[in-house]
Amino acid sequence: MPGLLPEKITIREKYAPAMEIEDQAEADAYFQACVEHALRTGAKTRAEGERVERLNLGYFAGYYSQETRMRVQRLYGAVHPYLGDAGTPDAPIEPTVDQCFAAGRELAETGSAPKD
Repeated sequence: MPGLLPEKITIREKYAPAMEIEDQAEADAYFQACVEHALRTGAKTRAEGERVERLNLGYFAGYYSQETRMRVQRLYGAVHPYLGDAGTPDAPIEPTVDQCFAAGRELAETGSAPKD
């Protein structure tokens, strides 16, 4: 079980351990540690902390394999904010290079993710 995360922590130090977790109970405990950290460092409410942590976990998972994205989505309910749903092992939804480029372009031009 994770203890309190230190107030000063890098993004990698905070989210990389979550990418390795495979057990739901361990994921729940780690997510709560992340939310508690968010509450100590700026989130105004638990709901805000949970929303921010899910966005961050989903985004961070985008730097990992499709398998990791699906696991993070399943364990934490965290969907990548720009790439969207990762799917399931039976029906993965892998973005194409063109979709990734379009999402990045849209974000750069408008400051927000593309709409479905």
